[in-house]
Amino acid sequence: MIRIARRRSGAVFAALAVACALIALPQASLADTADDDEIPEPASSATASPTPTPTPTPDPVRSAEYWLEQYGIMEAWETTRGEGTTIAVIDSGVASDIEELDGAVTGGADMSGVGSPDGRTPLGSDVRTRSHGTWVASLAAARGTGDDEGMIGVAPAANILSVSVGFQAVSDVPFDQQVADAITWSVDQGADIINLSFTTNQTAWGTIWDEAFLYALEHDVLVVVAAGNRAGGTDVVGAPATIPDTLVVGGVDPSGHASDSASTQGVTIGVSGPSEKLLGIGPSGEIDEWSGTSGAAPIISGVAALVKSAHPDLDVNNLINRIVRSADRAPDQDGARDPSYGFGIIDAAGAVSSSIGAVSSNPVSDITLKEWIRLNRSTGSTGQLESGTQPTPAPVELPALPPRDAPVEASNPYLPSPESLREVTLPLFALTAAGSLVLLGVLVVSRRLRSLRAERDSGS
Repeated sequence: MIRIARRRSGAVFAALAVACALIALPQASLADTADDDEIPEPASSATASPTPTPTPTPDPVRSAEYWLEQYGIMEAWETTRGEGTTIAVIDSGVASDIEELDGAVTGGADMSGVGSPDGRTPLGSDVRTRSHGTWVASLAAARGTGDDEGMIGVAPAANILSVSVGFQAVSDVPFDQQVADAITWSVDQGADIINLSFTTNQTAWGTIWDEAFLYALEHDVLVVVAAGNRAGGTDVVGAPATIPDTLVVGGVDPSGHASDSASTQGVTIGVSGPSEKLLGIGPSGEIDEWSGTSGAAPIISGVAALVKSAHPDLDVNNLINRIVRSADRAPDQDGARDPSYGFGIIDAAGAVSSSIGAVSSNPVSDITLKEWIRLNRSTGSTGQLESGTQPTPAPVELPALPPRDAPVEASNPYLPSPESLREVTLPLFALTAAGSLVLLGVLVVSRRLRSLRAERDSGS
């Protein structure tokens, strides 16, 4: 993780302004107190050289947000910055007391039972997980700290709902229950977009998600989902990125090629966004560099907020359609839709301003979620997560576990075990052998001494 120091250039400009004012003050004072009867000195014919205007030093944080210009976001800001829209970040929680985010977060809740009621306490068993929700929210809608300073999100005028859930077994509430409750709560609180930057690394999902995701769709709330990362163990997309009618986001590197580690592939991917060399604000307020489709997803969620703000009457199908139909073709994209890129790489300006016809069905799903449930749940399948599965935020990269020991049959209690042979029998045998050798040596020496004494006595 790379931390980028914040730069406050406003103080520098203020100091320059004060210095210029102090230089000008003596001249103004002399002109104001001159006697009206005095003949003024003739003005010099020489023209004074103008003082060069200092060139502002670019803020390093804002300069590092390459995606703002590269993917048409700054151009889209000429039309909208996401006013009137709300993005629900269902994640590990958005930290409070952060200048760039406190004005953005307008509500929140905790579904884990271990966080704070407002959803602003970061949860997780490691620093990456605890930082995750704050990173995600900052990419979507951070406000910056000035006109050209501090981290700014894709939709800096959109509102954020911080909905905390517990990853990696920090909660006793089942994870699928937490997510279902979080989606329902977010819809009821007026969310336009729901961002899910996590994966379960398996294609199935519990029936409790059926109702929650349908609830979002029936209320025209777009659900944006991260595809997952190969570096995190996701070779192909897993739930919730396998759920129909969601917008699944793949990741590309700054050159526009599918990321080898910070993305994955799958037929459900609808569009791609930047997933490498990203920035995020951590719970301490520092700027961190990170990667993963967990970062690409909130960038797309921010773009969706820009589109929704510019076209408030769009339903979910047409909101998705504007995003995928305006996407730019990736350098090595294969066909109209590629399993690594979806329909292409995001173009925010095109999504906001292009002339795109209306559709009556979801352009990224061959089957609706309602139809999928009718066909698949009728067989009695529950799609429950496998026992022991721990859903995690998509960018968390964990080392592979060592192979499990092979099971062994129960041993005869009357026979010595390998442990008892190693820890008891062998040491006892070695000690006995050593004692026997010592005793044998003593006996040999004693007999030799007696023999020598007998020979001396006979000789005398």
